[in-house]
Amino acid sequence: MAAESAGAEGLPIVAPTWEAAVAAARRLRGVFPPSPLLRADARFGAGLLLKADTLLPTGSFKVRGVWDAVSWIPDPEAAPGLSTVSAGNTALALAWSAERRGVPAFSLLPETAPEAKVEAFRRAGGTPRVVPVPELFRFLRERRWEDEPYAFVHPWIEPRVHHGHASLAVEILEEVPEVESIFIPVGGGGLLTGVAGALKDRKPEIRVFAVEPTGCAALHASIEAGRAVAAPCRTICDGVAVPYLTSELYPELARLVDRTVLVPDADTLATARDLLLTGKLLTEPSGALATAAARTVPAADRGLSVALLTGASVGPPTIHAYLDAP
Repeated sequence: MAAESAGAEGLPIVAPTWEAAVAAARRLRGVFPPSPLLRADARFGAGLLLKADTLLPTGSFKVRGVWDAVSWIPDPEAAPGLSTVSAGNTALALAWSAERRGVPAFSLLPETAPEAKVEAFRRAGGTPRVVPVPELFRFLRERRWEDEPYAFVHPWIEPRVHHGHASLAVEILEEVPEVESIFIPVGGGGLLTGVAGALKDRKPEIRVFAVEPTGCAALHASIEAGRAVAAPCRTICDGVAVPYLTSELYPELARLVDRTVLVPDADTLATARDLLLTGKLLTEPSGALATAAARTVPAADRGLSVALLTGASVGPPTIHAYLDAP
């Protein structure tokens, strides 16, 4: 895709403008409705709203960016099929998008991906290829998608993906223009680039809290180092288990973030359990990460806040782990 070249050639990536976000929101409203913005129970903290993208088609925010990118691919390029690299939710969004385009979907997935996500992709009509984690990241670093016949959708550096994710910012400000801060989970950084870029363009004073698991905090480490670096990565939050940032994306991420928040896995599990039992909201661990972070920041330091619920691809073992969380 032409839009992909901005990141693929190693050039710095520019986050979406507010105007681009509004245009993406209009496109997506013709496909699915906005996700609900819910008031959190008091146990999660005062003045906290939850943006439930877990209730979108495929159960995660990924469908925003993936569909917006896929919808621009010309028919001849899409005909052989669409492909991506995913921990699970991007693959599901790709399968959903491929079905709408009437083409096959393929995805590389890490061997650490929950079986529930792999099987969901297969049931959605996708063809998974499960590989060791180092092989997956080598595929990305060495741009091996260029050797395949498929139209590749990069989950982190594709500008059209960022534009689709930016539609989330539009929905938030339309409903609560007085919002003062937002908590965004970070894996590869595509969601943060889209949402925070549009929000900062429209409302520069909004505070952006970038949230990572304590055991996999490449953005936090990179900001401390002043450049994109790798970090150790051991976490139950498979949806954000990315051990490095791309050099193309790092400058925008560093510019957009006001503060990083690191969350231990135990706190994320406890929050996912509370969301399920108190709010009747099912999330995967990474989907509860932003809410877990918001609980640790005093209301006086964050003001009226939104935490993103980003994914709900879970199977029975994960739900049992929630119920056993202390």
